[in-house]
Amino acid sequence: MSRWRPSVPALRTRAGTDARELDDADVVEALAVCAQDPVASALAAARFEVALRLGLRAAGGQAWGFPAHGPLEAVCWAGANLVPVVPTTLDDVTRRAAVAGFAALGRRAGRRSSSVVGDRDAVLALWGALAETWPAPREVRADQPSLAIDRAPDVAPDLSVRRSVPAEVPVVLPACVRMFTEEVGYSPVEGGGHAYEERVRSLVSAGRSFVRLEGSGTGAHVVFKAELGAVTGRVAQVQGVWVDPRYRGRGLSAPGMAAVVELARSGGAGGAGVPVVSLYVNDYNARALATYRRVGFEQVGTYATVLF
Repeated sequence: MSRWRPSVPALRTRAGTDARELDDADVVEALAVCAQDPVASALAAARFEVALRLGLRAAGGQAWGFPAHGPLEAVCWAGANLVPVVPTTLDDVTRRAAVAGFAALGRRAGRRSSSVVGDRDAVLALWGALAETWPAPREVRADQPSLAIDRAPDVAPDLSVRRSVPAEVPVVLPACVRMFTEEVGYSPVEGGGHAYEERVRSLVSAGRSFVRLEGSGTGAHVVFKAELGAVTGRVAQVQGVWVDPRYRGRGLSAPGMAAVVELARSGGAGGAGVPVVSLYVNDYNARALATYRRVGFEQVGTYATVLF
């Protein structure tokens, strides 16, 4: 996977300096921090790229930077997810100082995000600094292999997998709800769920929802699905992979994922056409890991997620 990972020199280090909230003038520099590891930073970089076009307010969250004065060395996106980006090129003292700075801002703001997610070392260090003041999480997933592929898949794609279209949202949404409920443990549409429905609708409209449907008309249903949950100029991160339980064991996952890789890398709707497709998966999900590796994904890092 070395073909797509940029080679960067170690950053100048600084310790003991607080973090600060960033503004629109800082976005280009924040993206440069993210570019040191495009896969590890994909969730944050996707929001910063929105901010570059539309401004931080429109991107749906706050951006924090370390140090408070001088060139940025680490950043953190604080929105629906709290995503620290603390480059491994920094020395240990500086990394700890960056995490401490972000934790101070997190304690001041209170818990507003539904998760802390990203590179494992940064996430677990940040959560360790927030744990005494933030509510207890529902779950800590501390070992999530981060996988990526930057070439054609090793498995022939399922030609029935395609981008969904807005008219199919009533069919796609129930499958998304079932996947989310299985994965996270509660329904995203409890109490109305309008935000989740709008998220699904926006992914479909952007060409970032992929499905294989069986049946037609009112009998149509999703048997395989996946979304590009975060897309940057270099990386498309796949999320929400799901096969209808009635169709599991039929070998749909690997060809389906191969199709998603090809569609994401070939371009078209949704601003894809990126060189790298990535995802992260729980370490205990041996079947999924085997499927992704069969497709040609390779581990390039490790994520962690703290779920609230």
